[in-house]
Amino acid sequence: MLLPALADPTEAEAIRFGDRVVLTYRDLAGAASALAGRLGTGSVAVWASPTVQTCVAVVGALVAGVPVVPINPKVGERELEHILADSKPELVLAAAGVELPGGLAELPRVDVDPDARGTGELPPEADGESPAFIVYTSGTTGPPKGVVLPRRAIASNLDALAAAWQWTAEDVVVHGLPLFHVHGLIVGVLGPLRRGGAVHHLGQFRPEAAAAELAGPATMMFGVPTMYHRLAAEAEANPEVAKGVAAARLLVSGSAALPATCHDRIARATGQRIVERYGMSETLMNTSVRFDGERRPGTVGLPVDGVEVRLVDEAGAVITASDDETIGEIEVRGPNLFLEYLNRPDATAEALHEGWFRTGDMATRAADGYIRIVGRRATDIIKSGGFKIGAGEIENALLEHPGVAEVAVAGRPDEDLGERIVAWVVPAQQRPQAQELIDHVARLLTPHKRPRLVHFVDSLPRNELGKVKKRDLPQ
Repeated sequence: MLLPALADPTEAEAIRFGDRVVLTYRDLAGAASALAGRLGTGSVAVWASPTVQTCVAVVGALVAGVPVVPINPKVGERELEHILADSKPELVLAAAGVELPGGLAELPRVDVDPDARGTGELPPEADGESPAFIVYTSGTTGPPKGVVLPRRAIASNLDALAAAWQWTAEDVVVHGLPLFHVHGLIVGVLGPLRRGGAVHHLGQFRPEAAAAELAGPATMMFGVPTMYHRLAAEAEANPEVAKGVAAARLLVSGSAALPATCHDRIARATGQRIVERYGMSETLMNTSVRFDGERRPGTVGLPVDGVEVRLVDEAGAVITASDDETIGEIEVRGPNLFLEYLNRPDATAEALHEGWFRTGDMATRAADGYIRIVGRRATDIIKSGGFKIGAGEIENALLEHPGVAEVAVAGRPDEDLGERIVAWVVPAQQRPQAQELIDHVARLLTPHKRPRLVHFVDSLPRNELGKVKKRDLPQ
């Protein structure tokens, strides 16, 4: 069963939003049962705002055995039109009173009521291969693709994470992540519910609120680098924030690489070492640093239970080197894999071969098996002067300079080098000279990895999870 705690629900707390909205497992089972009785057999769109109604909508749909299509509340008109035409949901689920845009407003609608109570009888559990979610990925060269995730992928992957993080029903997870993505919704909400523990959602992430939760009932926090950057600054300035964070059992960062400088700031201020993990919409979580493993900045640990990970070169040959230098593309195989890209057999066939999923992420492997992500094949691997260079390594080096607050590195066409390394830098309070940063990288790494050009900017283009959208960097 995907959520076994609903089969025999108790008065234990399941979901809390802020300090006002609390659902016990008995409440959640009743609300999910009531909602499931109003659904058909086709997919349902969920207006995935950071609210308790979103959680009830998702759990109700999963209880009913119908696929969930989470909709980002900030979705654009063209993207929404594509998602609805592609997934063809029968209904839209949303909180009462919420005004829905475009084609969503034209769909039959069911208002989600967390106070509703069904009979308590849950429908038979759906088959493990049946779709649970259709999650739309960010489009790079075209419209977003619908990633069809089966129930067995979710169940097996959440159990693998529980083993890696020693995650139990006694844990309370706090986070302020969006609920339209696998990080916040599947790992951050369904993860605690599968364990029989609790999730406390902040509604909107605030360092003080997260620290207060960790000082009290919360034992684990899930976040993205932007959140940990803000948490580090608050912990350095406010002893109460530092004390709260120090009380956590586990801090987990994902969705993008956490700079080594942020690791060090959190460690100095709170004594905590953050665990990083690596996953994708198509695979859920592939690797993680274990709870009792070495928390080495810049690495995402070892494959989680049941997941196979390998590196391949440009010709597809398996790389056997474990020198933390040889770069290859990550391929993944295991029960965590998605079923298909909805209505895109061409894209599915291109992404999968012999059971392995081509992630497009480039990495190295150390002697102890730890994986280090160096970037995306399309945007983060720079071929300059005959060298293959990972943008992430240069970004981390630049972030060690006190004059750099944020940075993005990418390649740009160059007649002589093939590609030249370019850095976009958000300066700290005292802006450094461009040549100073170039020399800094050449000293820390090697001369061929130095930026050839540095642009100073006020901010970097980011998505809702804090990832830099490198295709939107100014030319």
